Amino acid sequence: MTTIDAQGKTLGRVASAAAKALLGKHTATFAKNVVAQGEVKVINASKIAITGVKARDKKYIRYSGYPGGQKSESYQELTGRRGHNEAIRRAVLGMLPKNKLQSVRIKNLVIEN
Repeated sequence: MTTIDAQGKTLGRVASAAAKALLGKHTATFAKNVVAQGEVKVINASKIAITGVKARDKKYIRYSGYPGGQKSESYQELTGRRGHNEAIRRAVLGMLPKNKLQSVRIKNLVIEN
């Protein structure tokens, strides 16, 4: 199990370290088509550093595919509704390869406040 401490670090740095560990790039037996064994634990998620423009202007956008179906919410709204865990999970999910193993890999991510 790999543990990442998010206290005082920015969202992108924590997410890229977690994505790298989920992919198994830190192991000698790395293969793109194999899911790495073990969990990746992110601790102190609520103490992550969001500064400057991102604290004010960060948007999470989704689109249903229907006319008028685009919805967006700010970082503040997302963390208020779902917590800091969801922001980290979405950032890591965006950094994983978009293939059949993405959902399997994200299940190995454990985020704690």
